[in-house]
This record gives sequence, C-alpha cells and structure tokens, in this order.
Amino acid sequence: MGSLWFWIVAVMVTAYVVLDGFDLGAGVIYLIAAKTPEEKQRVLRAIGPVWDGNEVWLLAAGGTLYFAFPQLYASSFSGFYLPLMMVLWLLMFRAIGIEFRAHINNSVWQEFFDVLFGVSSILLCIFFGAALGNVVRGVPLDATGYFFEPLWTNFKLGPQTGILDWYTVLIGVMALVTLAAHGSQYVALKTDQDLGRRARGIALLCWPLQFFLTCISLVATYFIRPDIMANYSAHRIGILVPIVVFASLGIILWATPKGKEKLAFVASSLYITGMLVGAAFALYPVVLPARDHQYDLTIQNTSAGAHGLTVGIVWWTLGAVLALGYFVFVYRKFRGKVELGEGHY
Repeated sequence: MGSLWFWIVAVMVTAYVVLDGFDLGAGVIYLIAAKTPEEKQRVLRAIGPVWDGNEVWLLAAGGTLYFAFPQLYASSFSGFYLPLMMVLWLLMFRAIGIEFRAHINNSVWQEFFDVLFGVSSILLCIFFGAALGNVVRGVPLDATGYFFEPLWTNFKLGPQTGILDWYTVLIGVMALVTLAAHGSQYVALKTDQDLGRRARGIALLCWPLQFFLTCISLVATYFIRPDIMANYSAHRIGILVPIVVFASLGIILWATPKGKEKLAFVASSLYITGMLVGAAFALYPVVLPARDHQYDLTIQNTSAGAHGLTVGIVWWTLGAVLALGYFVFVYRKFRGKVELGEGHY
C-alpha cells in the first residue's frame, strides 16, 4: 500500500509540474515575448482561466504527502522551512502580478505588476528545480529523522552543503530553461500572429540549452549518486525513461519549426513527465535520501498505518475524479486561440 501511495504522490507532483509549469513558463517569457500591451493581455488571457486551478495539484500533493507519509512531511517541511516560505511568497507575488494588473488602469503600475509576474515566475522555476536537486542529492538527515541546511554555504558538495550548491543550481537552471520552453509551446498553441511566432522562436532557442542541460544533469547526477542506477539495472523497464525523454526532445525539435504547436506541447509535457518519473523510479523506495544511507526515509519507515492508507484510497479516488472532471471541463471550455475582448484579463 505504501508503494501505491508513493506513485500517487509522484503522479500528482508530475501533474502539477506539467500543468502549472506551462503558466510558470509563460511568466518566464512574458517580458520578452509580449512586446505590446495587447500581446501581454493575450498571454494573460491564455493562462487566465487555468493558472490558479493548476496550483490545486501542488496543494493536493502536499495534503496527500501529509496523509500518506507523515514522517516525510514533518522532516522535509521543517528542513526546507526557509525555501518553502520563499516559494510561498513568490506564489503570492505572482498571483498579485496577474490579478492586480487588471484592476489598475495605470501604465506605471501595470509595468510594475508585469515585472513582478515575470520575476516571480523565473525565481519559482529555479527554486522548484533546486528542490528536486536536493531530493536527488540527499540531505543531512540524522537519527531523529530531521535535518537543517542553510540557504547556501560555499556552493560545493561536501559535509556542509547548503540548499543551493553547484548541483542544485544546475538543476534549477535546467528547470528554468525547461519550463520556459514549455511555456513558449503553450503560448504558441494559444496565440497567433507575431506573438505566436515569437513564442515558437523562443522555444527553438531554448532547445539546444535544454538538450545540453539534460545531458549534463544526468551525468552530474550519476557522478554524485552512482547508486541512482540501481533500480535501472534491476528493472529493465526503466530503459523506457531515457527513450521517452530523448524521443520527446526529438519531436519538439521537429514539430516546433513546422508550426505543429499541439504536437510540440504534448512532447514537451512528455519530456517533463519522463524526467520526473525517471527520478522517482531511481529513488524508489526511498522518499528522501540521507547523506548517510542508514538514515534514509523510505516508504516503510514514513508511511501511515495500513488501515488509514486503505480507507484513504476511496476518498482520494473520489476527489481525483471530481478534480479531473473539473479540469476536463475547463480546458474544453477554453480551448482554441485566445481573443481579446470583454473579460477580466
């Protein structure tokens, strides 16, 4: 039962990154791709009906983590308290940038909120990537199951690392480039004319960096944690992960210049899914690695009781069906290219 909940949490985190990732990416390219007030409004209208709903998956993943793996929730949220607070403030700043802009008809304030939206989106991408880097790299857990790390020390890997070091910054930059490309594909899918062409151009510019950072991050991950390959050696089905990742990159490179926006966006989503599933597959059954492996948090020593997990499946299934129904309705309702006109955004 613990394994099932491990993969449920992994699926929910992946859903969040794929869905909220494109509107974070839209924020990353917002100040570059949108040149006029009308184009900025088009970008905001493209993500307007869905951006806050996409964040539901982050809340749902956190709630599921608290229910299914309470010890992991307690350890990770206390150890990552400072970056979590920074992420929370960035999420609020980003929401303020999106919503307040529509209520103040003043060019100076609108430019301020534009910058707030763009900068907070960039920093969120980097912080989410660095968080993944910390999980893969391992944290200084002790016998009590808790840890503390400063925000940074000397950016080197060693006994006194911070949350930010050269590896986690590398993963943060990779996340920034990946989500910028993902957001560009979405903006190209939802807009036309100069804005759509500009978004496709940004996606193509991101592709070489995305490919290079993917290769470098995989090599760096193996360098700092050679045991990451154990599950891939034991279970040959893992070979599907790199196939999906690099095939998706190939499809993106082929489809983007041809104007096949939907195929390129789906391929970008598959790339992100492949990278995250690959990380979860490599870590399983560890949910939070420790520098000293005897203190690893696993599904066995962090999961809730069997009865609670079994009952929770019923309620989680009902909630998931309702959420999926809502998302299907919203995305079908607002499908197609965005148009300017009367409306909040």
